[in-house]
Amino acid sequence: MARWLAKSEPDVYGIDDLERDNSTTWEGVRNFTARNFLRAMQVGDLVLFYHSNAVPSGVAGVGRVVSTASPDPTQFDQASDYYDETAPPDGSRWSWVTVGFVERFSRVVALAEIKADPQLEGIEVARKGSRLSVCGVSDAHFDHIVALGRQS
Repeated sequence: MARWLAKSEPDVYGIDDLERDNSTTWEGVRNFTARNFLRAMQVGDLVLFYHSNAVPSGVAGVGRVVSTASPDPTQFDQASDYYDETAPPDGSRWSWVTVGFVERFSRVVALAEIKADPQLEGIEVARKGSRLSVCGVSDAHFDHIVALGRQS
């Protein structure tokens, strides 16, 4: 089983929304590297749910992949913020997955804390200039962040 981190702005769709809805499609990814990570996700993989552009930005909980990648229909929806007029009709450019709710942390593991923690050295989300909305996470980094998030 692989481990992932996926970012969402909490005022758009946050951990509260995922807990309420129980699952959601992870759509609108428009970076090829992040898209390739989505396509690598398998049912059962765990996902750190990261609140971006928040105070504080950080990991708010855990989700689980409940369906693998399929074409993201928002690429064809002219009313969508994720519309891509250059997307080929076969839907092969952009993908989405479905993520289900697993756990809300008792606290957000803030990006500043992640950057300062020597046990999290090398994690992609802390890399200077990293803007990926979806990325892989090592088992050790995943487990450490989960432990931090469960602390009061």
